[in-house]
Amino acid sequence: MAHIDAGKTTTSERILYYTGLTHKLGEVHDGSATMDWMVQEQERGITITSAAVTTHWKWNDKTYKINLIDTPGHVDFTAEVERSLRVLDGAVAVFCAVGGVQPQSETVWHQANKYGVPRIGYVNKMDRSGADFFGVVNQIHDMLKANACPVEIPIGQEETFKGIIDLIKMKAIYWHDESLGAEYSEEEIPADMMSEARQWHDNLVDNVAEFDDEMMEKYLDDASAITREDILRAVRKGTVAQKLVPVVCGSSFRNKGVQPLLDYVCAFLPSPIDADGVTGFIPGTDKETHRKPSSDEKTAALAFKIAVDPYVGRLIFFRVYSGKVTAGSYIFNSRSGKKERVSRLFQMYSKKQIQVDEVSAGDIGAVVALKDIRTGDTLCDEDAPVVLESMDFPDPVISIAVEPKTEKDMSKLADGLARLAEEDPTFTVKVDEESGQTLISGMGELHLDIIVDRLKREFGVECNQGRPQVSYKEAISKTVQIREEYKKQTGGKGHYACIVVEVGPADPDWKGGLQFVDATKGEALPKTFLPAIEKGFSNAMKTGVLIGAPMESLKVTVLDGKYHPVDSDALSFEVCANNAFRNACVKASPSLMEPVMSLEVVTPEENMGNVIGDLNKRRGQVEGMETNHSGAKVVKAHVPLSEMFGYVTALRTITSGRATSSMTYERHVEVAKTLARQVVEEHGGNVALL
Repeated sequence: MAHIDAGKTTTSERILYYTGLTHKLGEVHDGSATMDWMVQEQERGITITSAAVTTHWKWNDKTYKINLIDTPGHVDFTAEVERSLRVLDGAVAVFCAVGGVQPQSETVWHQANKYGVPRIGYVNKMDRSGADFFGVVNQIHDMLKANACPVEIPIGQEETFKGIIDLIKMKAIYWHDESLGAEYSEEEIPADMMSEARQWHDNLVDNVAEFDDEMMEKYLDDASAITREDILRAVRKGTVAQKLVPVVCGSSFRNKGVQPLLDYVCAFLPSPIDADGVTGFIPGTDKETHRKPSSDEKTAALAFKIAVDPYVGRLIFFRVYSGKVTAGSYIFNSRSGKKERVSRLFQMYSKKQIQVDEVSAGDIGAVVALKDIRTGDTLCDEDAPVVLESMDFPDPVISIAVEPKTEKDMSKLADGLARLAEEDPTFTVKVDEESGQTLISGMGELHLDIIVDRLKREFGVECNQGRPQVSYKEAISKTVQIREEYKKQTGGKGHYACIVVEVGPADPDWKGGLQFVDATKGEALPKTFLPAIEKGFSNAMKTGVLIGAPMESLKVTVLDGKYHPVDSDALSFEVCANNAFRNACVKASPSLMEPVMSLEVVTPEENMGNVIGDLNKRRGQVEGMETNHSGAKVVKAHVPLSEMFGYVTALRTITSGRATSSMTYERHVEVAKTLARQVVEEHGGNVALL
């Protein structure tokens, strides 16, 4: 996991080569990388989907099985990183020796914190001009608040980078270029680096002694008695407990440093057994259940990704936490309550599948032909159902209207979009009821670009695109009380519902969605109708009163109501709640909310004035400026997304191509009244309400 261009895919390619899975080195820059198997990835030199592969590595006379997932670095594909981290036991965080900790490095780091994933730091690109290993270690300390501890130091840096010093073995390692780095030799540490190596070795021992009691005793009694095994054991304990981040270095492109990285993946990162299983819930209850990572336990697996393969169809990637999944058996989906037959099972090797008979605890596999499965579903035994915690994905922030170039492609477009939405939880499709347009929404311009490109290549649909639009939301700022009555006589049984509700902004600590409170007293309103009222408000929130944008959060308190013994039913109360929502929001000072992005621009000092001037024109708020370790200025700002279309091109123009930028979604904030009027008018909404 890493920021874009830190070298994740190149490192993964070297791992495949040195573990014997590939017989030639794949390169990102010439489109031959095994892990970047989509045409779009090869053309653009970026990773879009997480590729999974199973490989083996021998360390300390034991062979270890490694399930490796190479994730994208671009913020538009953040869901790919999220779902990979959810099912992994450990991660390698790759940092560029020149760029250090970059914005997306912080994003993936926080995602790994969220899922409690232990990690190793790998400082790549040590051969690049401006490389600074110790500078990056300090940044990991300061910016990511992690206990970063080097277990290797580089011999030389930039063009003089020759090899590394392993601080645990206290040996120098040099790679042989003629074998493409497959062969390397361990030698004595150069005399001129001995004192520096000793100093960093002592720093390592001081840092890790506290994680292992046996080592602590030796440390206090006689530090010279500490062995290599003691240090390895202590570093592993500290890493698994997430109190330590061992840092290694190398240059993957120059074939240096990858084998020791693999050694230390085996040495320090947890195996499924260290993770001590997984805790889930028994469906329909709050009762927890724990499953150990053993093949003898009842099965619990999590479907974390769905991909559509042109040859085998719908591939569901899953991680088995306990028990095993066997070909020919039945698996139970605890969300849908349905059983499905597992016909063919695969272990993945990037885009190739190797058919297997079973996938057991701790492993990642893929299965075809399961119909009703979504990302985040739990697969288990029918007689021991369990729900593992599902995954949360951010809401899309940008939309475009698409239509096929020819009328006959209409059904192909609908089919293609439905299949792509199945694969990607951050991509949504909806048809605008008034205009009949198909709107697709995603995490950024690049995300939607790739979708349109895939429609053309994979589904043969050429599309016309509208201008990108921002995904607005709506909110209300006042609390109002309203009495809503719904009556309908149609001859025979009628419809009747009456509710008195208080509608207003949700509490400050509310996470989003509908905050529904029942404050009814006595028997005025039977409790059986409350779920229908809640459903009515919940559905109504999907289309606000200004431009039909969704409302992010809302608090509804039911105070009173009336019902008719014959004419009242759940549907009547649902319709009544829907009407109450509309009438209340009109009176509750509705406002428009727009997405604001957190932007980071790295620019030479002489261009800084122009960059800030341009951001001010775009309604940006500069939050801070600092100098990075290579002397460039880093400008941090919050800018509305609606002002940022085409920003990369504009930035290149004003800095003669010398600045770089990265942008992540921050939050939705209220749009100023004058601008809001303009937006509501453009969307054909109700300006009078503002």
